[in-house]
Amino acid sequence: MTPVRTSFALAVALALAPVLHAQILSNLSYVNGIAVPGSTLDLAGGSTFNRLGMFSDLYYDRNQNEWWGVADRGPGGGVLSYDTRLERFSIDVNGTTGAISNFQVLQTVLLKSNGVPLNGIAPGSLPSSNSTALLGNAFDPEGIVVNPLTGNFLVSDEYGPSLIEFDRAGNLLRRFSVPTNLTPKAGAATDYAALPVPLNAGDPTLTTGREPNRGYEGLAISPDGKFAYAMLQNGTVTDGYNVSTATRGQYTRIVKYDIATGQPVAQYAYLLESSGQGRGVSALVALGNDKFLVLERNNRGIGVGATLAGADKNIFQIDLSVATDVTSINLPASGALPAGAVAAAKSAKLIDLDTNANQLAALSGLAPEKMEGFAVGPRLANGLYLLLMGTDNDFSVTQNGSGTQFDVYYRFSDADPFASSIQCPIGTTVNCVLTSNASAAALSAQYALLPGVLQAYTANINGYVPVVTPEPGTLVLLLGGLAALAASVRHRRASRAAH
Repeated sequence: MTPVRTSFALAVALALAPVLHAQILSNLSYVNGIAVPGSTLDLAGGSTFNRLGMFSDLYYDRNQNEWWGVADRGPGGGVLSYDTRLERFSIDVNGTTGAISNFQVLQTVLLKSNGVPLNGIAPGSLPSSNSTALLGNAFDPEGIVVNPLTGNFLVSDEYGPSLIEFDRAGNLLRRFSVPTNLTPKAGAATDYAALPVPLNAGDPTLTTGREPNRGYEGLAISPDGKFAYAMLQNGTVTDGYNVSTATRGQYTRIVKYDIATGQPVAQYAYLLESSGQGRGVSALVALGNDKFLVLERNNRGIGVGATLAGADKNIFQIDLSVATDVTSINLPASGALPAGAVAAAKSAKLIDLDTNANQLAALSGLAPEKMEGFAVGPRLANGLYLLLMGTDNDFSVTQNGSGTQFDVYYRFSDADPFASSIQCPIGTTVNCVLTSNASAAALSAQYALLPGVLQAYTANINGYVPVVTPEPGTLVLLLGGLAALAASVRHRRASRAAH
């Protein structure tokens, strides 16, 4: 009887085997990159600002063979009204080489709560629902996944930090719970606008929780659709933040959520390569139930107001199976965790995104500042997977000290394109000035808005567990096969009993 029982158990194990295997990347290769013009429009229409917000995050829904991207809070650094949204797009993928081309926007989905658009204006920038103490409908989406069990979107946000579920039309269905230690507070009061070092005397001081604009940046989902993983761009203000020097700690946190309940069930520590130059996490991609890719970057490169030299953007692989829950402890500025606590295991650098950005002629070989989106795409004919990276171009918009917003035009052949850039009032090409000294400047055909960039890589991912809902027919066959095997077990038992 034992062999029969073992056979049935083995069949079940084989049916679930992909979930149990380890994931290992190999044969990584850069393929090509494309630049999406900064003037590209989405499909929102109407009077809303509808210049395409590029790729703060990317997700490939292999159930529908769809690519999704998320813009962040819109232009203007959180002071301009912007209806937050998701973008469905297409790219042509060479099934043999993985080369990408022909980017097109296919659908724009506005995000709404009870019919009211969630807005990119930062908490504290306006009175009423966006007052200093309240979050209201303020939303800065930075991460996106599709739940394979429902088809609904999960979107993470920096302002809260929030994790929200939306239906396919962009209607808010529910908000997931925010861990107490991540909720921003000034003393005992929740305050979404408080800073760890206030700008003005008398302003609230952030004493616990996430730092402003450093909330949930990365988002991943387990292959079975049971758990979501939201990752802070940087650690909380009690995770090694030094108030006297206004410097961040080197650790950040990954929060594991039970999707069914919307409750956090664990937090894991992740050690960044360093804590300077605005370094933080920009993307989190699941390879299986506890293996992930992490996009980690600094704030150098070609961007709106960024320092050009010293760009450093990389992909690492991490393993949470060895990590311990750190919900109840504060993380140190650097070095070892407290006794008994174990951080996520982290690989050496897998992909140097800057090196490959140097091959993009549209930017004259310069690396973009905000490499933020990353996703595992379709499998190619040779068995390798397409890996896609995307940049956030901040809508190619900046602002002056008075809060006036400008479009920024670059001449990419210059040694430092931002230093020689031209600013024009948003939506116009008249009354333009040089960024460097605000003197009048004429905009010529040599200048263009900062594009969004997509980079294609290929890699073998041994044991990769794609987020896929089985086809109904496949599931019926699987269950039918297991049922038949169970019936066979019962028949053999009955036969042996009869003899």
